[in-house]
Amino acid sequence: MNSEWTPRYLAMQQLGREAGKIALDYYNKGAHVETKPDDSPVTIADKSAEKHLRDQLAKLFPGDGFLGEEYGNEPGTTGYRWIIDPIDGTRCFIRKIPHWATLVGLEFNGEIVAGIAYEPVFDRMYQAAKGTGAFCDGQPIRVSGIPKLADCLACYSGFRFFQQAGKDSQFHKLLNAVDRARGFGDYYGFMLVAQGSCDLMVDHGVHIWDIAALKIIVEEAGGAFSDWSGGNDLERPDCVGTNGKVHAETLAILRG
Repeated sequence: MNSEWTPRYLAMQQLGREAGKIALDYYNKGAHVETKPDDSPVTIADKSAEKHLRDQLAKLFPGDGFLGEEYGNEPGTTGYRWIIDPIDGTRCFIRKIPHWATLVGLEFNGEIVAGIAYEPVFDRMYQAAKGTGAFCDGQPIRVSGIPKLADCLACYSGFRFFQQAGKDSQFHKLLNAVDRARGFGDYYGFMLVAQGSCDLMVDHGVHIWDIAALKIIVEEAGGAFSDWSGGNDLERPDCVGTNGKVHAETLAILRG
């Protein structure tokens, strides 16, 4: 890992944990839900957690840029940009389903170089930095070695996202091509890929803050992460993460 990234990598772990615990307090006691213009839900927990991250990171690293789900884009001057989703899985958060996480990605000159996904309910931290491997609570994690799509366990987000995008036929083809499929959506499906518990995760309707941190964790765990064209455009609404061995086969179906 580039030594210049180290202070930021350490800070994202500490502050991501702090922000997650701020959100966890609201999760435990309940939080009022509002609806954003895109009809997605938001709570004071989302806003408070992101504000904490922005405020503290700005103090530590003046001049860094920010892009967050709740407070938008703030250009910087250092080449670094923090990409934040304070609560990935807000619908789970609202319904008291424990699989939600605080995501922080670090971008340097347009490249994602580090990321964390912190699950407050379980006090569990997934993390990775370029060239160092991927870890869960300090233990190395690795994608599966399953070589054939027909033997894979696939994860996916809600079917409605694919249907609204006119991609339901590709979605059905993919599910018919694998051995089993489970609807472990949001960050969680990608972390299951990274730790080898499932073999691919397909999603549609994402934003860059949903996936910036997850991309490097999957890749550092030995997997592959791309948009459905096979490129690395994190601004596209479609993405897929796999164990690498079935990536080309998966993309062939998604492109159909």
